[in-house]
Amino acid sequence: MLPAFVLAVVLISASPGPAMALILRRAALRGFRRTVPIVLGLELGIYLWAVLAAAGVAALVAASEVAFTVLRVVGAVVLVVLGVRAWRSAWRDRGVTVVTDAPVAERATDGWRAFGEGVMVQMANPKAAMFMVAFYPQFVPADRPLFATTAGLALLQVVLETALYLTLAASVARAGAWFRRPRVRRRLEAVTGTVLVGLGVRVAAASH
Repeated sequence: MLPAFVLAVVLISASPGPAMALILRRAALRGFRRTVPIVLGLELGIYLWAVLAAAGVAALVAASEVAFTVLRVVGAVVLVVLGVRAWRSAWRDRGVTVVTDAPVAERATDGWRAFGEGVMVQMANPKAAMFMVAFYPQFVPADRPLFATTAGLALLQVVLETALYLTLAASVARAGAWFRRPRVRRRLEAVTGTVLVGLGVRVAAASH
């Protein structure tokens, strides 16, 4: 059962989505070290949904039309705002022609903001609640305590995904100088913005 769980987690982690888009963009433009906070935020969000699923809260959210709608709207707004922010960055840099090898400068609070964005993107996703309700029970034996086993499996998922995402971030960050070339950067921001806005529209249109 455990090998099947690990394989499922690896396949899920590799699938495209908001998490992948945010990690790729940040690693390319900000470097590896500054990508760590958003990865940790995303994984905290995953762990919280898993624990809520074990406690039955996620099932209530998935079953409640009102709760699902609220999360759907909030999640769509979060993704669209992040996408528009990327578009604005691409537009703002349209006249820049100077190539820089240094990652984009950050304020001291930007790491915490990235961490918060990661948590928010996961927690405001109603599909995450539905997924956790459907996913974890498949791997919890009938003779094992549901909450403790789910919490343990969720911790394993967080460890695996964190390792995979940080490896991906490190690989992308190595080519950071190329990604930070003005033309490449503008295209990356534009593509990332389009992906995030598209995902936001998809979340907004989602149904039970």
